[in-house]
Amino acid sequence: MGLSRWAAMLGRLRRLGRPALTLWHRPDYRLPITTLDGRVGLDPRRAELAAWYLRRAGLADAEAVRAPPAVEIGDLLRVHEGDYLEALERGDELARIFGVPGWDIPVDEVWNTLRAITGGTVAAVRAALHGEGPQLNLAGGMHHAGRARGGGFCPINDLAVAVKRARADGFAGQVVILDLDFHPPDGTADCLADDPACWIGSISGVDWGPLPGVDEVVLPGKAGPDRYFAALAQLLERAPLAELTLVLAGGDVRAGDPLGDLGLSEGDLLRRELMVLGSIGDQPAVWLPGGGYGPGAWRAVATIGVALATGAQAPIPPDVDPLADVFDEIWRSLQPAELDGGAWLSAADLPELLGPAAGPQRLLGLYSPQGLELALCRYGLLGAARRLGYHRFRVELDAASAGERLRLLAQGQGRGEAEHLLVELVVERVDGLRLHPELGGVLLFIHWLTLRHPLAAFAAGRPALPGQEVPGLGLAREASELLLRMARRLGLSGVALRPAWLHVAVAARGGMRFVDAPRQGRFLALQDLIAGLPLAEASRRVQAGGVWLDGRPYTWEADVMVSLAADREPEQAARWRAAVEEARAQAHFSWAPTLPAAGAVDQGGPR
Repeated sequence: MGLSRWAAMLGRLRRLGRPALTLWHRPDYRLPITTLDGRVGLDPRRAELAAWYLRRAGLADAEAVRAPPAVEIGDLLRVHEGDYLEALERGDELARIFGVPGWDIPVDEVWNTLRAITGGTVAAVRAALHGEGPQLNLAGGMHHAGRARGGGFCPINDLAVAVKRARADGFAGQVVILDLDFHPPDGTADCLADDPACWIGSISGVDWGPLPGVDEVVLPGKAGPDRYFAALAQLLERAPLAELTLVLAGGDVRAGDPLGDLGLSEGDLLRRELMVLGSIGDQPAVWLPGGGYGPGAWRAVATIGVALATGAQAPIPPDVDPLADVFDEIWRSLQPAELDGGAWLSAADLPELLGPAAGPQRLLGLYSPQGLELALCRYGLLGAARRLGYHRFRVELDAASAGERLRLLAQGQGRGEAEHLLVELVVERVDGLRLHPELGGVLLFIHWLTLRHPLAAFAAGRPALPGQEVPGLGLAREASELLLRMARRLGLSGVALRPAWLHVAVAARGGMRFVDAPRQGRFLALQDLIAGLPLAEASRRVQAGGVWLDGRPYTWEADVMVSLAADREPEQAARWRAAVEEARAQAHFSWAPTLPAAGAVDQGGPR
């Protein structure tokens, strides 16, 4: 079913007497930490992807998406000790909590995100108590933060701050916190231990010892839906009658979650939210997403919104890709005159600005430097880079030894006038037959792409990826989507590249595949081997000879990957998929008997 028909159906469900859903979200909910996604699968885009889906599916009008004010420091002090909050102003303490190197913490911007998210929970509680219907904060649920400590990606306990703020506003009623995250609510129990009218119930998949004041059920990992829903029914029976309920609907109980996994499907998550919703009834309630990691974690967050808005078993279609669809909207909004510089310069302007011998530069005959900067801004890449400490962006275009080159440069905040190279792209139009006998048409071939964060530095024990000179910007997915739309704008058949390293192929796999079916099959078999291992470590091992195929050392195959504007014919596609699965089943990857030492990787590569 297409998304438009799906949205129409959901819209009808929404109108069947359901109270209007309020979403709390701001663009700076996105954590400006570049290594979280690659290390633990914490997608910084999770909230915005869920917000986009719920809006596009007709479950939340534009007026229903509210931007909360940042929480006041005075409200944080109602819960957290002053010395601890001061410690959070140091990058090293935040780095410890998020498990990332210190260079990856732009302290002010991370604080902006934490205050925005906590402000969202505070505002959602206030709105719920004023009878404004169900409230969903698209981030939040930082339940591991205690009064004087943080951990597990949780520096601030937004639940406790919101409850304490409500108490200060005069609310004295019974609070019920249902913590349905895979991990226990240790921080929430600590922060609210002095509130006798606050009951905390929890179903988790790991035992961290007794938590005073918590009605806790610990299930074994991958317990499955039968045991889970039996435990949930009993927990809901034991919960006192609430005048305010906070539901931490953790998505990390999904089957396959890298940091959780209680064996629940996406349909089980929807069933859970509906079951809790039925128990709460019309009482004031605020829902928070809590944990959820790995590909598609946004779907668990959006599932909460589906349940609240429709009250129905209406799972999200499996093929929805919010980032791609958002980029499609932006692509349609950009006009050719904006991209080729026509919106800024006329032919009469050029001699004065560039000299009489100069002509307007165009990447691939279309994109001017100004147009590219506009596109990078509209697609959000410049905004994300700005939060990492860059400003005064500038695009340069010139010829490369193969193809044409784009370079994005910027100055670092407070670092003088020196410019830094953030993005370098070398592209060329190439006849598909030059790349592979099965390819036709003309393709946008990516000779080289690097996304650089030169204000950062590699930490001890976390060496560079193969080919890296400096850490990355954390924007590989956005860059891939942008390149696909560049090819579409130019009327090309698709995008192609030869990934020189495993991590490049993994980053591209969402929208690209190897043309050769046996090669695609071996790639999938290799991904089966590295599942659960951080991508950086897996890529280093492959590059250093730490992987064997069929009992012999394996050398990475830099074959052609492609994303095509038009799919193969159905019969041809079916034959290709069958050949892929056959090759996947026949390829037996294993770790080498002696694993290479960390850092034992050739750091050479294109410059």
